Amino acid sequence: MLFNLLQSNVDSLGEVAAQAMEAMQAAPQQQEMSFSLIEMATKGGWLMLVLLILSIIAIYIFGKKWWVISKASKVDKNFMNDIRDYIHSGKVKSALTLCEKYDTPVARLVGKGIERIGRPLADIQTAVENTGNVEVARLEKGLPFLATISGGAPMIGFLGTVIGMIQAFFNMSQAGNNIDITLLSSGIYTAMVTTVGGLIVGILAYFGYNYLSSRISDLVFKMESATIEFMDLLNEPVNEE
Repeated sequence: MLFNLLQSNVDSLGEVAAQAMEAMQAAPQQQEMSFSLIEMATKGGWLMLVLLILSIIAIYIFGKKWWVISKASKVDKNFMNDIRDYIHSGKVKSALTLCEKYDTPVARLVGKGIERIGRPLADIQTAVENTGNVEVARLEKGLPFLATISGGAPMIGFLGTVIGMIQAFFNMSQAGNNIDITLLSSGIYTAMVTTVGGLIVGILAYFGYNYLSSRISDLVFKMESATIEFMDLLNEPVNEE
């Protein structure tokens, strides 16, 4: 009896080992059936090409505006102190040369004000404010299109969802009673892949737009602070060379 019990346990272990070997052999086959993200993206149809183009445009706009804003934000801490010293000393030409050297929105604002020295303060302030509006418009150029991509890409993805579901139901209607899951796979792929692709492009564009907007807001604050500080300098007597 004890022999029979041991024999049954050995047989059970053998069956478990055989099942484990079959699972190990089947695992590579399952891995071979997996496909890359590029292959999955192609399942989304022609709308994925539209989303790819929008993603490239969004990356280009973000990279270009980031470089422009980073360059414009580089203002020397001693810039306004040097301008103050030049103006108090009556070295207007030296102050203008310093503004041209830096060539930033803040420097261009101050330079426009220095060019108007000698005129009424109201005219100087108007000239500086107009220059500031031009600089802000230049910094914000391209951002509306990035915002459009952030809202439009998910809508294109949802359009792909609708098209995919219509395709799936059409295939079901054509199959009649012989409905097979393979008939629905292409439509479901289009629906799901385009939705994911649209959301990814939209989310990245949305975060990029908000990041750039915050950087521009910080730069506008610096421009306003420099304008106020410059207008205060004009209350001091200036002796031009």
